[in-house]
Amino acid sequence: MPGSLPHPSRAEIQLTDVLFALSDPERLAVARQLVDGPLDMAECSMTDPNLPKSTKSHFMKVLREAGVIRNEPNGRRRLLSLRRDDLDARFPGLLDSVLRG
Repeated sequence: MPGSLPHPSRAEIQLTDVLFALSDPERLAVARQLVDGPLDMAECSMTDPNLPKSTKSHFMKVLREAGVIRNEPNGRRRLLSLRRDDLDARFPGLLDSVLRG
């Protein structure tokens, strides 16, 4: 599919990558915004509104490559979703603990 980005399979998701991705307050804020369901990337807000778009894109890349989020094309936009099922299967209870912390 045009515009698709690579995502790790469930088996490829590593605990160290997930913890690193969620260790940054801005990336953690994005994950928390996705708890209630998918959002358009443009709807995800950063706690620092002065961050450049390139930094926001980098945050999304780190989260995607770690297996925390799925970033899929949606017309001319991007739809972000939390990979809760995959993360809960790999590391039961981790996501809830980190997101509530």
